[in-house]
Amino acid sequence: MNINSNIAIFGVEKLQYCYLFYIIAIRGALMKYSNINKLQQKKKELKLTYEQISEKSGLPLSTVQKVMGGKIISPRKETIKALEAVFSDAYPGKDERDRISIGNQDFAAIVDNNYFYIDKTEFIRRWWESGDVVTLITRPRRFGKTLNLSMLDYFFSNKYQNGDRWFEKLGIWKYPEFRRMINQYPVIFISFASVKGTSYDMARMQIIQEIVGLYRNNSHLLSSPSVTGMDKEFWNMVGYEMEDATATSAVRFLCEVMSKYYGKKVLIFMDEYDTPIQEAYIDGFWDDMTGFVRNFFNATFKTNPYLERAILTGITRISKESIFSDLNNLKVDTVTNSRYPTDFGFTGAEVRAQLNRFGMGAKASEVQMWYDGFRIGDESEIYNPWSVTQFLDSGKLDNYWANTSENSLVDKLIREGSADVKTAMESLLNGESVETLVDDEIVFNMIDRNESGIFSLLLAAGYLKEDEAIHSYGVRKKRTLSLTNLEVKHYFEDMIKRWFEDDNTRYNDFIKALMQNDVKYMNRFMNDIALSTFSVFDVGKGSSEKYEPERFYHGFVLGLMVDLSDKYFITSNRESGFGRYDVCLEPKNKDYPAYVLEFKVRDRDDEKTLEDTVRKVLRQIEDKDYDADLISRGVKKDRIYHYGFAFEGKKVLIG
Repeated sequence: MNINSNIAIFGVEKLQYCYLFYIIAIRGALMKYSNINKLQQKKKELKLTYEQISEKSGLPLSTVQKVMGGKIISPRKETIKALEAVFSDAYPGKDERDRISIGNQDFAAIVDNNYFYIDKTEFIRRWWESGDVVTLITRPRRFGKTLNLSMLDYFFSNKYQNGDRWFEKLGIWKYPEFRRMINQYPVIFISFASVKGTSYDMARMQIIQEIVGLYRNNSHLLSSPSVTGMDKEFWNMVGYEMEDATATSAVRFLCEVMSKYYGKKVLIFMDEYDTPIQEAYIDGFWDDMTGFVRNFFNATFKTNPYLERAILTGITRISKESIFSDLNNLKVDTVTNSRYPTDFGFTGAEVRAQLNRFGMGAKASEVQMWYDGFRIGDESEIYNPWSVTQFLDSGKLDNYWANTSENSLVDKLIREGSADVKTAMESLLNGESVETLVDDEIVFNMIDRNESGIFSLLLAAGYLKEDEAIHSYGVRKKRTLSLTNLEVKHYFEDMIKRWFEDDNTRYNDFIKALMQNDVKYMNRFMNDIALSTFSVFDVGKGSSEKYEPERFYHGFVLGLMVDLSDKYFITSNRESGFGRYDVCLEPKNKDYPAYVLEFKVRDRDDEKTLEDTVRKVLRQIEDKDYDADLISRGVKKDRIYHYGFAFEGKKVLIG
């Protein structure tokens, strides 16, 4: 074969190799393009932002935007893997972690047993990098506060060995600097969750039991050469009979001994810090408890040179003047002003991913209606983690979070609240918003004296959500609020039904008599109900004859709303004609009768008898043309019934 032939053959072979290389390159590019398409689809399904993907993957935001946007034709394999890891974490296949351990708040137990868990370990990094010495985080009940503190304890505490086994598969492990911090600090983890004594002495003893438990669990510290005779003397003073001066300084002293023993300052994690304060308010020993807690917090968090950092969690931000007056190093994180909006509760993306994983993706819109609605800082789509977890376990939409025994304070405040509070509840149950002042801080001993205190508590506790911030007046802000979600609405409806629980039969009989326009039986049943339930709405502070019926009446109206909401639109104190009617029952089916109810307390100067009061009320309904609104909405005049309710003390006359 001549040279020219060899050259020709070589040229053909070279072309074949080039073509083969080209085909492989094109195929690789198409595969990567296909992968990017899949990632884009998952991004859309989970409603993740580029910023969230960047944070979870550890990739620069610009890289994420270019790759996900298809602007880089052939991204690096490492980049694609990092992006795929984000979506595999957020959208995993069905595996052994489908086992749900309801109520388990021990982080290590959840990880060791492969129980269901949504990764919140990024909170460790965010909190530590904030540099705050003392952080107070307030969130609604059962929002993952205890589990997150347990996570921090297992991460930082040097009493655990080989803690990496709990975190190596979680988000925090991608940060080398945090891997080096695991199990490196002495930690005090204390909870006031069980401090629910109904007297000051009982509640104080429960706090002391928690402190004594800390000392018992750290008795090995006494073997340190740095512990002096005086140290041992103070240690031995810590017991069930110790004085306040010893009790309030006990945790600070334990920090000192731990710090000298380990050669490092101490981390303190305190769960449910506000439980003793709430219980003290409910049971009437507020002043004693706040005095004790104020001194305890001052010694533990303010004048403690052995403290590295601390986190306190609770439901409410109790006013600085009450217990935090000496703490000027406190960083507060609340539902309305949050640095950690996604670290407590589940995000929309997390919930949708888990619903798909459990084969319940079709229920997403219903789950959102029931359990979404919490707004934490700038995050407007936060779900109740307790209720979502219960739903994933049972597959049943139900009241899980609100249907607990921990709502006594909310019940008390609304039941004993003013007419304005109950009127606002009527609007909220009708799906409307209410405009009110909201306090950033809760002053418990004044909370029942104004509506803003009650609504501030309901907002902090998760029963209400903020729709709009209108004006700010220092710590007081005017906002529009509405019910958080369907679960909360059901809770309030059940709460109102319980107000009349002891008179359920008579209450139902009254409703039947009203629907049948039987005035004789309406009077009989209403007087029975009023006689036995006025005390339910009495604030216990010598309510006058004028205001006692008013509280009962508004509670009664709420009861009507709950019982008849399936058949009637119920409104109260609305403009109609030339005046304002008290209550209007407008039928949803216009063939049903409508009712206008007017309530009045007898004026002894102008009205000789209750009959005079009833006649005056009925005349007012006619003169003010209260029927105008109903007629304009299609109700026939002859299907509208008027009833006047006249009150005198606990006696009622209906006409």
